[in-house]
Amino acid sequence: MKPTRSTLARKAARAGSRRRGAPLEDALLEAAWAELLAVGYRDLTMEGIARRAGTSKPVIYRRWPSRVEVVIAALLRRSSSLVDRIPDTGSLRDDTLSVLRHMNRRFSDIPARARRGLIADAFAEVNLLEHGSAREVMPRIMRVILERAANRGEIPRAKIPPRIVRLPADLVRHEMMLSDAPVPEEALAEIVDEIFLPLVRK
Repeated sequence: MKPTRSTLARKAARAGSRRRGAPLEDALLEAAWAELLAVGYRDLTMEGIARRAGTSKPVIYRRWPSRVEVVIAALLRRSSSLVDRIPDTGSLRDDTLSVLRHMNRRFSDIPARARRGLIADAFAEVNLLEHGSAREVMPRIMRVILERAANRGEIPRAKIPPRIVRLPADLVRHEMMLSDAPVPEEALAEIVDEIFLPLVRK
């Protein structure tokens, strides 16, 4: 007798439940990315990811409480994070541009059909481009960069308002949202040279 769809699903779920730790997490993230490419973000569901991974929704929910978080985890798995390797080029301008270019690369990694809905959800919950909260991680990276610049004598050693610390990344995100495309290199340079550097050098 030919197995029914429900029988195959139960077998897949049992097979998925036998995986543990890193192998299971890898399978889930691979399934999430494959499902995103197949259906786009709007139609992405935890059920679809679970079915593709051969497991159950609770297995996914135990690791990631929402679909945006599992998709972001899949994205982060495919590219490196700045958190543990903050740029240190010896120049505030180049360090800041390195951060913004990294954001651009992350954005380019997202399939076009998934960008708009994913970005809107990501900004509401977690930072799309780095681990953790959007209001915590990028400012932390920028504060390290600014402290190094002050130690080199590039900028005054003074407390910089948090809004200015966040400004380069916030402007790049705004451009991405408006254009649904990576930000051109000349626009990145303009954000750094015409807006950010004059503010922190005052």
